[in-house]
Parts: sequence; structure tokens; C-alpha cells
Amino acid sequence: MKLSVVIPVYNELATLRLVVDKVLSVPIEIELICVDDGSDDGTREVLSKLQIQHPQMKVLLQTKNMGKGAALRRGIQDATGDYVIIQDADLEYDPDDYPLLLEPLIENRADVVYGSRFLGGRPHRVLYFWHSAGNWFLTLLSNSLTNINLTDMETCYKIFRREIIQSIPIEENRFGFEPEITVKIAKRRLRIYEVGISYQGRTYEEGKKIGWKDGFRALWCLFKYSVKERAVRL
Repeated sequence: MKLSVVIPVYNELATLRLVVDKVLSVPIEIELICVDDGSDDGTREVLSKLQIQHPQMKVLLQTKNMGKGAALRRGIQDATGDYVIIQDADLEYDPDDYPLLLEPLIENRADVVYGSRFLGGRPHRVLYFWHSAGNWFLTLLSNSLTNINLTDMETCYKIFRREIIQSIPIEENRFGFEPEITVKIAKRRLRIYEVGISYQGRTYEEGKKIGWKDGFRALWCLFKYSVKERAVRL
């Protein structure tokens, strides 16, 4: 069993080496795909050195900064593992949670697993109230439009059977990936599970990139794909 870990990377020099070490230390066969999204802080040079050190690591370079969704689109299509998981480069999410997320897939109970920051008793850093309120609202709206009952639509940790995620066209270039893929998963009537995960959020001073404009884009994407996307049975 092989897990493809797709990491969109943009100016993550401070945490890049650590996240690569953490991912590759998980006791699973890993294919690590890092997609650099036009970094200009020395990240590309570090990726080049890490690729030499780790033969299971593949580095893809975007010609310019295009956004998280664009980086994921490219990385997912290059994946060859049995399962594909999204991993941010900033270590807000802990790769030690991979075995928990994989369990429903390996047992053939799920096609997609979301790692929820709001389920279970694992550690969570306390940060911004309005971020959590916004996430709650977007998740509620997403659930009402898709008729599924997620607790954390905007979570980074989404893990898929490879053939399923590679069959779903990804259109959004930025953070609209999360609502887009959620609607498209729901429209395909896939078996979805949630697993509680740990979470160590970053402050804006520490490099957090998502902002209020991305929240409005998420709203637009929820309505857009709910109307545009037809129901599909895989």
C-alpha cells in the first residue's frame, strides 16, 4: 500500500525541511510530491537538495505563483499511490495522523476521508474566533447545499482513493479548492468519513496566508458548483 502525499509549497523556507522529515518518518510507503508555486525565498533551492536526499520525493515547479488549487491539480495528476492526501507545508497538520485517516479507506468503508479539527480529543492550538466562526458558517452552508453532514469542510486533510480524485476535474486555482472538491464529492455520492485530527494553527505573523477574500470566494464556489455540477455515479 502506497500513500501519495501532495504538498503545495509557496515560500515555506522556515518549515519545509521539518515537514518533509515528518512526512517521510511516517511508517508507511510514501510518495512525496512537492509542487512549488513560484517561491522566491530560497524554497526552490532547498527542494532541489531534499529531492537528491530522498528518492521517494518528486518536485514539480510552477512557472509562476498560481495558487493552492493549481498546485494541487498538478500534483494529484502525478500521483501513483493507492491513496492521495493533501498536506500543507506549514505543519499546522500533523502527518502522524495519516494512519487514522487511512483506516476507513483500507477497510473499504470509505472512498474519501476528511480530517476534522472539530472531532475527537486530540490537541488543538487556540487561535482566532472569527476564523472558526467563518469555518462553521461555510461548513453549514456546504452541508445544506450538498445534504451531507461534515463538521469541517475547509480542513486541509482530505484523503482519497487515487483513481477517484484523479477522475474529478479541479477548476479552482486558489483556496476555492476546498468547497469545489466537497461539492463534487457529494455530487458523486461517494462514501465519506470524518476522523478527528490534531491541529496547530499559525498566526498571520507566522505566515498564515488565507484571508477574508478567500472566504468570499468559498461562498461563491459553493453556490457555483452546487448549481453547475451534475450528479454523477462513479
